[in-house]
This record gives sequence, structure tokens and C-alpha cells, in this order.
Amino acid sequence: MAVSSPNASSVKVPPQEPHAAHGHHQSFWLGVMCLTGVDYFSTLGYQPSIAFEAAGLLAPCATVVLVLVTLFGALPVYSHVVSVSPNGQGSIAMLERLMRGWTGKVVVLTLLGFAATDFVITKTLSAADAAEHLLHNPLWQEHAPGWLTTWTPTGQRMAITMSMLLLLGVSFMRGFREVIGMAVVIVGVYLLLNLIVIGSGLVYLIGHGDRLSLWLHHLAAGPAEWHLEHVEHFPYLEPGVGSIVVISLLIFPKLALGLSGFETGVAVMPLIRGDDDDTPEHPRGRIRNARKLLLTAAVIMSVCLLGSSMVTSTLIEPHELHGGGHAKDRALAFLAHGESPFAINPLFGPVFGTIYDISTIVILGFAGASAMAGLLALVPRYLPRYGMAPEWARVTHLLVMVFTAINLFVTWVFEADVSAQGGAYATGVLVLMSSACVATVIDLFRLHPERFFVTRIPWPYVLICAVFLYTTGANMIERPDGIKIAACFIAAVLVLSFASRLRRSTELRFEGFDFVDTTSRFMWDSLKHLEFPVLVPHRPGRQSLESKEQGIREQHRLPPEVPIVFVEAELGDPSEFEHVPLMEVIESEGKFIIRITRCVSIAHAVAAAALELSKVGKPPEIHFGWSDESPLTASFSFLLFGEGNVPWMVRELIRKVQPDAERQPRVVIG
Repeated sequence: MAVSSPNASSVKVPPQEPHAAHGHHQSFWLGVMCLTGVDYFSTLGYQPSIAFEAAGLLAPCATVVLVLVTLFGALPVYSHVVSVSPNGQGSIAMLERLMRGWTGKVVVLTLLGFAATDFVITKTLSAADAAEHLLHNPLWQEHAPGWLTTWTPTGQRMAITMSMLLLLGVSFMRGFREVIGMAVVIVGVYLLLNLIVIGSGLVYLIGHGDRLSLWLHHLAAGPAEWHLEHVEHFPYLEPGVGSIVVISLLIFPKLALGLSGFETGVAVMPLIRGDDDDTPEHPRGRIRNARKLLLTAAVIMSVCLLGSSMVTSTLIEPHELHGGGHAKDRALAFLAHGESPFAINPLFGPVFGTIYDISTIVILGFAGASAMAGLLALVPRYLPRYGMAPEWARVTHLLVMVFTAINLFVTWVFEADVSAQGGAYATGVLVLMSSACVATVIDLFRLHPERFFVTRIPWPYVLICAVFLYTTGANMIERPDGIKIAACFIAAVLVLSFASRLRRSTELRFEGFDFVDTTSRFMWDSLKHLEFPVLVPHRPGRQSLESKEQGIREQHRLPPEVPIVFVEAELGDPSEFEHVPLMEVIESEGKFIIRITRCVSIAHAVAAAALELSKVGKPPEIHFGWSDESPLTASFSFLLFGEGNVPWMVRELIRKVQPDAERQPRVVIG
């Protein structure tokens, strides 16, 4: 609840975002882009295979749609996101500001569930794809441990994937720091190798037009020749450009993994060096450089996606990309090893392929590390502040152990299958991007309240939002595994969060008072020295102060010489956990009145005032009238709305904070 005063001396409003840039070493935006690219560009390890599995020979056409959505949809939205969220909080923080109360908290917790899905599946999928590259490498096949080769291919893949995840967890237990210099080398080498593979494939196609002609012939022949996974879903489509466009639009949501870098790009903003005249409130240079980062990464990825989908669709036989084919989940590595029947590049073979595999495994491993770092940053940022996480949620080692156990469980459920996890990964990515679209539309709508309603609506962004909502919905319907595992994460987050909030409801969570003016601060300090003060909570509007005082003195047998101080507490946002109440102390007709606003609950405000008074002089007494409210209703009202069960809760809060009975303020109910 906002309270203003011309004499406000120290009004602390909870910051919209922590100034995350402070305390971080900042670097040139191209170097930070490589840190983003560890996650974003690493999808080239499996994206071309997933694209062909989803779209068959239409993969290049569906990829064109994906690139258009990337450059003309996601890029404008996230350019706005970085301008209003320059400290790396992203769309979740935007919605947190735009939606208050319990509705906002539930929305944030739900998005955290989707974010957890995104980060966890990033780790498990990256490790699984790294295992695929390792298992198909000829050197590994020759020198793999004998006991492992006796296992089934699925068992080998799961063993290697789980080992990599355990190694990732151990590295964080010992302490892990993302080093931009290492990311530059890893991403630079990986992009160079992909440039060689994709570029060689495109050059080969230019020199061998028969491969392009054959591909175009298959496209012209109709759906039966497109090697679609479920061609029976399209029985009424005839051959032609219209059918290609329609199916590409319907299928492109399955390629949504190619959009995964934008949330990461926002998350690394605190590491971007801005201008010398940047301020925490207006980091214009950092925002401008972040937009350069997003644009450059999006263009690089778009070129790589288009090129990779073209060479894999034309230079790899379809049966190698489906089912148990050797190119499944490693299409570009298949070309790099020279396993294609075409002499694409004399450089390609076991040596170059092994170099490519090593680079791919390294970048996929770092993608998992980046995701782990994202989780470790995300959970302590929100849940403890909401009172919805136990104290150990701030302990990195314990969080790492929990996340590692979750990673192993998810790997076991999906049998370390890259394609099977693609739906869950895309679900997490698309929901977060859709939330960014919704937040952007709301934020832009509120920029010009003076305009007519229709003209306030940012129609281009509404269209982008509709595209992403369609993409998200289509992905969930087509691949329900994604929403199932996301629902598990969301349910876990909500249940554990509210259980923690219930358990911690009797914590004082008080960080000090702010004062409306210096007069209130002076009078508050004077009240601390008042002998035998009696605090009487009073709700304005129900009865006058004279009537309240007369009733209290009669019921509690207080003589006239005992001073009474009235406390009027007004609720702010009861869904908040920690609070800094705003206090105003006035004297009217010989009566002292303490008015406290911005409270998370009435009981916490009253208890905090009494405990502060007890630090100097004799502890006060707090006198309540009797309430006819049922205990169950009162407890429920306290937990959600901060108003019920006030006398009992005040007593519990005081007993927890002040164990010394001699220094405890007394609670009296008449």
C-alpha cells in the first residue's frame, strides 16, 4: 500500500528488482553473448535432428517460420523486456510488479515451476545428447569399458548421462564460477566447427544441384513423400505450396527449442558492461548493449538453424534420422564424421568428427552448468522473500544435492532420450516466453493512460503474444509429456511453498519501521520512555476513541492515570512476507495514536511495536477486547489476509522473539 507524505524522511519501498549488477564483474557484450551461447548455441547439437523428426523434409520450411518468429516476434518482445528489467530478472519480475497480492504470488510460483522445468530439462537433455555424441564416437566404441558395452544402448546412455549429471553436481558442491573467457573459447570453437560443417554442406549443395532437385521433387510430390512422423494426420492436403505453408505453420511449434536463448540473454544482463554514465536506475548503455547481444545471437542462431536444417534434410538419408538411425540426435556430428554417403568435405572423418564431438560434449556440459547456475540464482531470489522456502534454501550445497537428485530422477523417467525430453524443454521455454509477451503487452498498455482504450493497445505485440500463445498451446497438445512434467514441478513448488509459509507464519519477519516525518520519529522515541504504557489496538470507523478508551478502562479496570496508546494498523499486501511498516505518531486531545501502514498482518505490526517499546524501560501491556470469531476462521484469515486471530498471534510472536519472560510485553484479553 503506497503512503506518501511531503515530510517523508525515510520511506523505503521494496525495490522492483535488486540491483543485481552490483558485485559482478562486467564484460564486453560480445563476451557475455558467448555465455548466453553456451545454452543457446548448444541446441545445434540436437535441434537439426529434432527438426527433421518433427517436420521431415519440410524441416527447412518450418525453420523459416521459426526464424521469422525469432526475429520479428521474440526479438522485439525481449528488447522491451531488457529495457524494463535491466538487472536480469526478466518476465517473471515484470509480472510480479504488474500483479499484486496472492494472485501475483501464485502466478510467479507457477512460472517458477515452468522455469524449473526449463532449467532441469536443459541439464538432463544436454547431458543425454552429450552421451549420444560420446556413444557414437569410434574412439569410444573401441576403448569403452568392457562392463559398460555389455549393457543395452539405452542402459549405456542412461549410465553416461547420470554420470555427467553427478559430475555437474560435484563441481557445484566444490564451487563453480562461470568464466566468460572460457565461454568465449568454447562457443568460438563450437561455432567455427559448425560453420565448417554447415558451410561445407551448403557449398556441396550448390555444386551438386541434383540433391536440391531431388528435395524439391519430394516436396512437390505431396505429404506422402515428406517423411512426416504422422502423415496420416494430414489426409486432405494436396501437393502444392499451400499445403507446405500450412503444415510448416502447424509443425513449427515442435521446433521451438530454437528459441531457447532469449531468457538466458536477459538473465546475463548484469554481466554486460554499459556506459560510464550509467546509473542503477537508468543503465542506458547496458540496455543498448543487451539489445545488441540479443540481436547478434538471434541472427547467428537463425543462420545456423536454416543452414543446418537444409544440409541435414538433403545430405542425410531419412532413415538415418528416424528411429534408431545413426544420425538421430547428432545430425551435424554424422556429417562431421563423414558418415554421409556424399563426399562433402575431404576434411570430414574420424579425426574431425572426434574434434566436433569433443566440442559438442563440452558446450553441452557447460549448458548444464549454466542451467544449474540459473536455478541456484532463481530459487533464493523469490521463495525465501515470499516466506515460501525453508532456511536451507539459501544453502547452495543442499540445493545442489536436491537439484541433482531431481536431474537423476528425470533422466530415469525419460530414459535419457533426447527426443522424449524435447517436449518438456519446449514447454518450459515457451511458457516463459509467452509470459514475457503478456507482461510486455500489459506494460506497454499502461504507458499511456491518457489515451483512448483502443489506441492504448500495442497491437503488434498483441499479435506476437497470440503467436506465442498458439505455439505454447500447440506444443502442449502435441507433446503432453511437457505439461505433465511441468505440472509436477508446479505442484511441488506450490505445495512446498505454502507448507513453508504456514510453518513460518509465526516468524516476526520485521525489518524496522520507517517514519512519515521526523516528528513521528521523535514522538516514538518519547513513547519508549513512557512508564507503564498500555497499547490498545483500535480499528478506525467502528467506534470513537473516547468510547474505545472508556470500554477498555471499564473492562480491564485501568485507572485514569495509566496512559493508553492507541495502535491503528492498516494492512498493505498480506501476501508479502518481510515488511518495513510505515509509522506515524500523533497526539490528539491528549491521546497518543500510533498509525502503522504497509503491514503484512495486523498481529505482526502490533507485536513489532510492542517489542520495540520493550527494548527501553518496562515492557508494555497490550489490551484486546474479546472476539466472537471462530478459531478456524480466524486462523485462515490470518494466514491469507493478515487480520484474524490477532491476540493469540501477537502472544505467539512475542514469545518466539523474546524468550525472556521478564522482557515480554503482556497480552491481556478482556
